[in-house]
Amino acid sequence: MKNRIIKKALQKQFFQGKAIILVGARQVGKTTLTQDLISKKDTLFFNCDNPSERESLNEKDLDYLEKIIDSKKIIFIDEGQKVKSIGQTVKLLVDRFKKEKQIIITGSSSMNLLDQTAEALTGRKIVFNLFPLSLEELFPKKNPLEISKNLESLLIFGSYPEVINQKSFDKKRNILEELSSSNLYKDILEFQQIRNSAVIFNLLKALAFQVGSEVSYNELSNTIGIDKKTVEKYIDLLEKNYILFRLPPYYKNKRKEISQSKKIYFYDLGIRNAIINNFNLLDFRDDIGALWENFIINERLKYQSYHKIYSNNYFWRTYTGVEVDWIEEHDGKLFGFEFKFNPKKKIKAPASWLETYPESSWKLINKENFTDFIA
Repeated sequence: MKNRIIKKALQKQFFQGKAIILVGARQVGKTTLTQDLISKKDTLFFNCDNPSERESLNEKDLDYLEKIIDSKKIIFIDEGQKVKSIGQTVKLLVDRFKKEKQIIITGSSSMNLLDQTAEALTGRKIVFNLFPLSLEELFPKKNPLEISKNLESLLIFGSYPEVINQKSFDKKRNILEELSSSNLYKDILEFQQIRNSAVIFNLLKALAFQVGSEVSYNELSNTIGIDKKTVEKYIDLLEKNYILFRLPPYYKNKRKEISQSKKIYFYDLGIRNAIINNFNLLDFRDDIGALWENFIINERLKYQSYHKIYSNNYFWRTYTGVEVDWIEEHDGKLFGFEFKFNPKKKIKAPASWLETYPESSWKLINKENFTDFIA
């Protein structure tokens, strides 16, 4: 098992009087990481995929909860979003036991877990995000040769733990095909009362072909055959289930800079490629630019999250088509980045970017210098 970066940060929060909530997409390793941190003999484990275990926590009073917990020091609630009263249940436990016991909840849906616990657990929880394996976790020594040898596989098959552990491309592909089926978004189908999984998949497929491009909800509505509000609702659900995320535009001058369109990226490229059924090697692809942009942004998000870099992230584009792929706003400054896979493409910072934001910086990130940016 790869050593996860947030492991030590999680350990430091044990028995500090707060519930630990670990969120992330299905199959990214939340349960494995938690089990690596705890002692089985001291832990009471609830698998909330199991209806009977789920109901043993749902709408129960403190007296009942104390009896089932007994002398256990750690209460581990896996897939806690499936417990309807999860917020109130955990609130009772945290208020009763404080630093005496540790409650850990994992979940694959922020809508069903974080939204349910937001009010009840105010001041009583600390939230951690877990992503597919990061470049730092895969290559802790930052060996350039090792990274270079594996880069193509990461761009095609992504970095889900189970996928990384497979040696052959066929096995990687088989796992991704299974992951990208309705299992990936089963919480949306189960909790949001959406019956037609084909609509979700068709939307995902349309979005997968538009990675790195500005997305039009009207265009998606016409393509898929559902209304614009439903498109927006489904994209919001897919984002809250850690399948994809939206990147907003940065603007100050509304007459010159795009102010509404957003870009969409996938949290894992293997999932994206499985959705469009394209596992071709890089020499046989016409989407290398999109893959590279999505890969670098994914890894940068992991780096920011794991190293507590608090940044507002955007892209920038004018109505005349001048663009900067990635903008970070932190410490009162703007940092612009352009992503190009081919190191032979020597481009300069857009003059209009430097003129509009003279105090900002700009840097080109390519295949030769990307490791310092994301690891």
